[in-house]
Amino acid sequence: MTATEALVAFNLLPKIGPVKVRRLLEVFGDPASVLGASVDKLMRADGIGPETAAILHRWQDHADPSAEISEAKQRGIAIVTQDDADYPAPLRDAYDPPLLLYVWGKLEPRDRHAIGIVGSRRATPYGRNVTKKLSFQLAGAGFTILSGLARGIDTTAHEAALAAKGRTVAIIGSGLAKLYPPENLGLAEKIAEGNGAVVSEFPLHTSPDKQTFPMRNRIVAAWSRAVLVTECPAWSGSLITANLASEYGKTVYAVPGSIDTPSSMGCHQLIRDGATLVFDGSQILDDLGDLPFARQGDTTEPAADLPQLPEEEAKVLSAIGPDERPVDRIIDACGLPAPVVTATLMKLEMKRLVRCYPGFRYSLR
Repeated sequence: MTATEALVAFNLLPKIGPVKVRRLLEVFGDPASVLGASVDKLMRADGIGPETAAILHRWQDHADPSAEISEAKQRGIAIVTQDDADYPAPLRDAYDPPLLLYVWGKLEPRDRHAIGIVGSRRATPYGRNVTKKLSFQLAGAGFTILSGLARGIDTTAHEAALAAKGRTVAIIGSGLAKLYPPENLGLAEKIAEGNGAVVSEFPLHTSPDKQTFPMRNRIVAAWSRAVLVTECPAWSGSLITANLASEYGKTVYAVPGSIDTPSSMGCHQLIRDGATLVFDGSQILDDLGDLPFARQGDTTEPAADLPQLPEEEAKVLSAIGPDERPVDRIIDACGLPAPVVTATLMKLEMKRLVRCYPGFRYSLR
């Protein structure tokens, strides 16, 4: 049995979580040895009682890792363990990192530059609008948008990231063969087709329940460099994600709303408790600083991790020099229509590649 097969078996077993597996590996060294151990030996690991030891000893009564791996392959889903290069590095620092991830789509090294955007499932037009604005800005600046594919704010965050031609990763609270909510299957397909990935730690046929969603939230909190809550009431599960992010030492941002609007009470409570108030993506970009984009000669990021600029952005950028240049000269130099140039300049400004001066004059940063 391979290590991956053993980890898949662990993941299929009841009452066997990441923390217990870590304790077992400290004793036995490798996953396959755990599954071949006697009940007495298994109980030598800290926190492993008779019930858990019996489940592990008779693991074949509960799990068929070969069938799970085969079905995942047929569905085009990769199974990524902590030893694989594709496993998100920030997750390894969590207290209870997932044993493995089921990945529909493709993870990339730049996805470590991720911002979690979460909020209410019952989003108001205001909540959707601010989420659309901020997610579009942050995705356009090169950050991967993490969210949970849920109705409301999550859906808007993913859609706006796609509209910005950026990357987005959906962390779901069910197995990938039981994608929830089902009406977001089309959105999930768009994400997986080259714009990011849909990810779950749960076996393929796991149905969502009250336990799976908080477990999903911890992944968003641990993976993200920062978490942004755009709209949520005082009882929202988004507050769990925000509180977990704070425990992980991540910055939490919140968007304010009207003081008499229940749908923003959760955000107001976060701000009162120390979250940073924001109303524009540039404020988050100023805080986080080192974006996953770099000018030629900038060595702050490995070149292999840097996404290539789209053709229009590269053409406009090449028409800008180190000194201030008026927008009409930039238009003449790059030969693109004026509306295209002005829209592209806004994107380059959000990516911190150009600086804007009064009178619509621009220079390289």
